[in-house]
Amino acid sequence: MIKIYGRTTSFNVQKVMWLLEELSLEYRHIELGGRFGGLDTDEFARLNPMRKIPVLVDGQKSVWESHTILRFLVAECGDTNWYPASSYLRSQYERWMDWAHTLFQPAFMATFWGYYRKPEKKRDMAMVRYNLEKCQKCLAIIDQQLSGLKYLAGEKISLADITAGAILYRLTEQGLEISLPNHVERWYRDLKSRQGYRKWIMSDFTELKGREDF
Repeated sequence: MIKIYGRTTSFNVQKVMWLLEELSLEYRHIELGGRFGGLDTDEFARLNPMRKIPVLVDGQKSVWESHTILRFLVAECGDTNWYPASSYLRSQYERWMDWAHTLFQPAFMATFWGYYRKPEKKRDMAMVRYNLEKCQKCLAIIDQQLSGLKYLAGEKISLADITAGAILYRLTEQGLEISLPNHVERWYRDLKSRQGYRKWIMSDFTELKGREDF
């Protein structure tokens, strides 16, 4: 059985958990990191020398880095909807994965760490607003892509939606005012109707409020 290591309040762990649900895979989840500790053990270092979560273990295979885990899962366990035979068709969702990882997620994380994870007295609201504007520009790009499509890479859900869509819940629920464009709002409603999204992405993250240590 697949094992996934990482605390459920970790945004990157949540993406993997959502995909496991989408693929209807059996798995065992081991809480690790944050208040659970365990990242500094020799045993965990053998699974991931970077000592970070998430880590997926499948038999004797250990896979780390969230987007690498996502790619591994669809290649190993997904049908052609998740992992088409054509490398070009795969590139249609992979480019959005890379974009989310290098542009959208950093902008979101800057707002989340600058606002939600900071004690109120230590917040730099000018910087928070600056990064929130970056998020708004990313949403505009997504909105344009969704103007003629149901999902980011076509008419079926893909890893593009997992990686970009996972951001929306915390972005909109952390207490900052942000507006979702029309097509993004429609896409977000669709994602929220999915069991894996409700179970793992729309989960309680209040233990992270004002907390800078993990």
